[in-house]
Amino acid sequence: MAQIALEKVTKRFPDGTPAVQDLDLIVADGEFVILVGPSGCGKSTTLNMIAGLEDVTAGTIRIDDQLVNDLAPKDRNIAMVFQSYALYPHMSVRDNMGFALRLAKTDKATIDTKVEEVAHILGLTEHLDRKPANLSGGQRQRVAMGRAIVRSPKAFLMDEPLSNLDAKLRVQMRTEISRLQRRLGTTTVYVTHDQTEAMTLGDRIVIMRQGVVQQIGSPADLYERPRNLFVAGFIGSPSMNLLSAVLEENTLRTALGDLPLGPRTRQELQRHDAPRQVIVGLRPEAFEDAALCPARDRSAELPRTVTVDVLESLGSDVFVFFTAPGRPTEAAGLLEPTADSGAPDTGGGRAGQIVARLDAATRAREGEPLGLRIDTAHIQVFDPATGLNLTLPDT
Repeated sequence: MAQIALEKVTKRFPDGTPAVQDLDLIVADGEFVILVGPSGCGKSTTLNMIAGLEDVTAGTIRIDDQLVNDLAPKDRNIAMVFQSYALYPHMSVRDNMGFALRLAKTDKATIDTKVEEVAHILGLTEHLDRKPANLSGGQRQRVAMGRAIVRSPKAFLMDEPLSNLDAKLRVQMRTEISRLQRRLGTTTVYVTHDQTEAMTLGDRIVIMRQGVVQQIGSPADLYERPRNLFVAGFIGSPSMNLLSAVLEENTLRTALGDLPLGPRTRQELQRHDAPRQVIVGLRPEAFEDAALCPARDRSAELPRTVTVDVLESLGSDVFVFFTAPGRPTEAAGLLEPTADSGAPDTGGGRAGQIVARLDAATRAREGEPLGLRIDTAHIQVFDPATGLNLTLPDT
C-alpha cells in the first residue's frame, strides 16, 4: 500500500491544448478515491499519468514518497483494471490470473498459492480451469481484477471497469469492488463518468471539468454542500432543481412562489454580498405532498399547487415532474454536466422542469393538480455570473 501525491500536475497535448491543469491531490494510504466528470474532463488522462502511460507536462507525481515522473509503468508497482477485460482467450482463468507472476519468474508453488487465495476471495475457485469465453461478463471482470490483485501492488488504478456490464451486474460489481477494497486496504484510484458509482464507492470524490478540479470531498459533502453550479448539477439522481430567483430582503422570489430564508442562509448571503438576481437550488427531497403533512404543518403555510406532467413510481419513492412558470434558469454554460452525469433522469431535463421526490403514499396523478410544500432549511443559492455557492460558510 502507498500514498499517491500529485502536486501542480499539468498535461498539455502536442498542439498546446490543456487536458489537466494544476491538479493537486493526495490519496492517503488505503484510501478509495474516485475521479468523476463528463467526457473529456481529464479524469482518464490523470489516471494514465499516475500509471506512467502518459507523460507529465509539469508538476510531480509521487508514489510512496518516491518521485515517479520518469519511471516506466512496470517500475511503479501499480496494477490497472480497464473497461476492457483484456484476458487471453486461449488461457484458463488460472493462467490469466497468474500470468504477471510468471513473467516476473515467480516459482510455480507461490503462483498457485496466490491465485487460489485470490480466486477464493473473488468467488472464482470453481472457474479456475475455464476459458474466458465460458464466463459471464461479471466473472470476466472479476478475473481481470484477480490478475491485478495477485501482484500485491502498492495501488490499484481502475478506469471505468464496469462500463461493459448491464445495469444489474453493475450494481452487484459495485458492491463487490467496495467490499474487496476494504478487505485488502489497497490504495485505489477509480475513474468513472457515472456519479452514482462515485457516490456509492468512494471515500472521497474528485469532480473534474475541462481539466480543472471543481471540488474534492466525501459523497455527503458534495451532495449537501456543492461548491458551484457544476457540482450541484452533476451530483444527485435526480439532480438538484435550479430556479432563477430575485433576492429581496429575507425572501427569494421564484416561479414557485416566495421562499423565506432561514437565519443561517441570510447571514451567508449578506457575507458574500449576494447579487439581487440569483439561482436557487432545491433537492428533489425538499418537496412534500401537502396532503401527507401533519395537520399542525398544514395550517402553517399555504402549499404551492402545481400540475403533474409525468409521474414515475419506483415503489419506495415517487418522482413527480412538473413545469415551473416563468423563464428558465440563466446559467446554461454552467449546467451542461447534467447530460453526462450517468444519472437516468435529472431535474434540469428541459427548461423550467422541476422534479420532486415524494413518499410512495402520495395520491399524485399525471395531469392533475398537486399541493406541495417546500422545506427551505437546506436551500442553496448560487451566483449566476460565477456559479459559486453563496450559502457555503468559509472553511
